[in-house]
Amino acid sequence: MDKPNPKSSSFEAYARRRFRMAGSALLEGGHPWFAATDKVAEEAAKKPGGYVSFAHYDYLGLLKDPRVTDAAKQSIDDFGSGAGASRLVGGERSAHRKFEEDMAEFLGVGGVLAMISGYLTNMSIISHILGPRDLVITDDLAHNSIVMGAKAGKFAYKKFRHNDLDHLEHLLETERSNYARVLIAVEGLYSMDGDLADLPRLVDIKDRHDAWLLLDEAHSYGVLGETGAGLCERCGVDPERVELQIGTLSKSFVSSGGFIAASREVIEWLRFTLPCFVYSVGLSPATLATAQTALDILRAEPERVRQLRHNSQYFLSKARAAGLNTHTALGEAVIPVLFQTQAQTLAVSHILLEQGIFAPPIIHVGVPKDLPRIRFFISAGHQEADIDRVVAALAEAAEMTADLAGKAVGT
Repeated sequence: MDKPNPKSSSFEAYARRRFRMAGSALLEGGHPWFAATDKVAEEAAKKPGGYVSFAHYDYLGLLKDPRVTDAAKQSIDDFGSGAGASRLVGGERSAHRKFEEDMAEFLGVGGVLAMISGYLTNMSIISHILGPRDLVITDDLAHNSIVMGAKAGKFAYKKFRHNDLDHLEHLLETERSNYARVLIAVEGLYSMDGDLADLPRLVDIKDRHDAWLLLDEAHSYGVLGETGAGLCERCGVDPERVELQIGTLSKSFVSSGGFIAASREVIEWLRFTLPCFVYSVGLSPATLATAQTALDILRAEPERVRQLRHNSQYFLSKARAAGLNTHTALGEAVIPVLFQTQAQTLAVSHILLEQGIFAPPIIHVGVPKDLPRIRFFISAGHQEADIDRVVAALAEAAEMTADLAGKAVGT
C-alpha cells in the first residue's frame, strides 16, 4: 500500500483551511452555484411560465441569434477550431485586424487590441504600464481584475471611496507629487451595483493632476449611450480624453475575451509588448466571428440598446414599487436586489429557481458580507411579462422568508 505523501497532505490541509476561511460552510447542505444551466432550463420548461434567466449578460439578446451562431459555425468550417498560436509569432487571420478596426471605429478611438481573456486584460495592462516610482488609485468597488492588477506590481496602490471624487481629489492633492506617474482605474457601469462613474468630472480631475485614466467598460459597451458606445457616449465625453478603455466580448458581444481601446500609437506599442497579448493565443475563429457579427448587428440595430434601456427601467420601477431594495442601481442593465441576510438571499434564490427563474445569489464573493444580493442582468430579449413575473415572485419570496432576515447561514 502506498504511503501518504506528507507534502501532498500538507498542501491539502492548507487548501481545506483556506477554503474554510473563504466561507466553505455556505456550501453545506447543497448550494445553487455551478448549475448545469441546460438541465435547469430543461426542468424549468415543465413549470408554469417556463424557464427565464436573469443570470446571463446577454444584454442585446444575441446569444442565440441565428446570424451569430451561423457565423460561428461557418468560421470553423472555413478556418478550423483554433487560432493555433500567438498572433505575434504565428500570424493572424485578416478577421482579427478587421474586428479591431471596426470596434475602434465604433468606439471613436485610434485603435483596439483584442485578447483571449477580459480578466487578464486588466491584470496585464496595469502592471505593464506602471513601475516602482508610480501609483495606481482605484475605486473601492472596482472589479477584482482591476484590484489584482493593482496589487501585481511594485508600484504603490491606494483606493478612494466608491464614486467619492472628493476623496479622489484629496488623495491626488496629497500624494501626486510623490510619484512619477499616476493611474486612476474605475468601472463605467459597476457590475455589482448598477451605478455609474462620474466621467466628466473624472477626466477633469485626471487632467488637472496630470494622471491617466483606465475606464473599464465591460458592462457599458452595448448598454450605455444612444448607440451603445459606452459611458463616453452617454456623458458626451470625447473618448480620446480617456487613456485606456477596457472592454469584454463576453457580454453584449456574446463571445469571450477582452480588448483595450486607446490611441493608435498606444495600441501599436502594446501589440508588441503587452504580456497578455504577446504570450497568449489569438481569439479562435468561432469566437472572433461571434463577436464580429454581434458588433455588426449592434451597429445596424441600435434599437436593441433602446429596448434594453426600456426593460431595465421597467424592472427598476417595478422592483421599487414592490418595496424591493435595489440599492444604487440606475436602471442600466445591472440591477441588484438586496436582502438583509445571506440566509434569506439563498432562500429567495431557491424559491425563484423552483418557479423556473434562474437568478443565483451573490452572498460572499464580490460584495461586502453585509450586503448580500441577487443580481439581475436585464436583456433586450426579455419581455415585460418576464419582468412582471420575476418581480412578483421576488416580492412574494421576500415576504415568505422574512423570518430569515435576522439569521445567519447555518443557524
